[in-house]
Amino acid sequence: MSSPAAPPGLWKIIGAASVGTLIEWYDFYLFGSLATVISAHFFPPGHPTAAFLSTLAVFATGFVVRPFGALVFGRLGDVVGRKHTFLLTLLIMGGSTFAIGLLPGYETLGVLAPVLLVSLRLVQGLSIGGEYGGAATYVAEHSPDARRGFYTGWIQTTATLGLLLSLGVILVTQRQLGPTAFAAWGWRVPFLLSILLVLLSYSIRRRMAESPLFARAKAEGKLSASPLRESFLNRANRRLVLLALFGAVAGHGVVWYTGQFYALFFLQKVAQVDFAAANEVLAWSLVLTTPFYVFFGSLSDRLGRLPVILAGCALAAIFFVPVYQGIMHFAAPLNMTMLVALVSFQMLFGTMTYGPLAAFLVELFPTRIRYTAMSLPYHLGIGVLGGLTPLIASSLVAQTGNLYMGLAYPVTVAVATFIVGATLIRERRGVRLDAE
Repeated sequence: MSSPAAPPGLWKIIGAASVGTLIEWYDFYLFGSLATVISAHFFPPGHPTAAFLSTLAVFATGFVVRPFGALVFGRLGDVVGRKHTFLLTLLIMGGSTFAIGLLPGYETLGVLAPVLLVSLRLVQGLSIGGEYGGAATYVAEHSPDARRGFYTGWIQTTATLGLLLSLGVILVTQRQLGPTAFAAWGWRVPFLLSILLVLLSYSIRRRMAESPLFARAKAEGKLSASPLRESFLNRANRRLVLLALFGAVAGHGVVWYTGQFYALFFLQKVAQVDFAAANEVLAWSLVLTTPFYVFFGSLSDRLGRLPVILAGCALAAIFFVPVYQGIMHFAAPLNMTMLVALVSFQMLFGTMTYGPLAAFLVELFPTRIRYTAMSLPYHLGIGVLGGLTPLIASSLVAQTGNLYMGLAYPVTVAVATFIVGATLIRERRGVRLDAE
């Protein structure tokens, strides 16, 4: 993929921001990748379906609390600075992930075990709620206007790469220890290893300079005294927040989490593909589709952010049901090639909606409130509406017995997002990110 020469030092900035964000996503998604294993350790035995749904509910709490993290750390980012804020979120995430790896299970602590598990998951959610907005804003504020989609597209790969890294570490650990030892205690190893990655990332990030736009706004006295009030009580800014949520981010959230996590749970729980094979299907699909985040981010520099995002929502609404019918067809007998092809195909919709999203969000809001204003709709749409997708979809299947009923939720949200985005939002591709 060709690109004009980057401004001096930009690739170093992207690398430093991306490696930290990747590690935060790795920490955050380990829980989801290991949901079927964790459910056996932290909930009463004898009710595997109830334990699995309970684990999905705990997984979802991390998403529900993300908007609160966006408010807390978004304000810090707009008042104190981008760099110091996402250094703090990195350390908080690393500590809570490491603690999950040490947490005794239900047999040892009884009901206290799931209570502590929920508490640590909430801390993870608060942390990731502040991380993404800082990293995306930081890279965008260093990027040239005409290629902002391309350069922020690299940040967009980190969520998928973090999930891929978590799957890779899980698969390697399981193969080294064997299925029995992994199920008994080896699942803790990926959580414990994260502390090494966090310390490495912290040492890289602490050398970074502050965003030039933020530094200039601070020097000129143009920072907001109350970014929360200015973002959400100012009528014009509040309208932009709502449009961002319902006209872009909500659709992306359900499309992405259907393609990544619901696909994994569907393979294991509905299609009855074994744990290792299901994770391998997802891992290969992630490898094949990750470059498309940058491709569609770059495409949005030419076509606009909204056309690419909304096309992804529309295609997901059309093809989700046929894709999952195909997954059922090729699950028994197991056809790994076709499963990888189908899961990769539906993941492409998520790359379309996510590749341009960082550029779309930063272009909506001024520097003085950008971290706060973009973080809330992002984490409401992705963290809540998107993050609840596996739980809602799995519950609909369990309640109705219809294998495809779970897809009704993401399809409905994707269609609604397409309508709102196509009719109410004005394209702002390539605008200057000034401090006003």
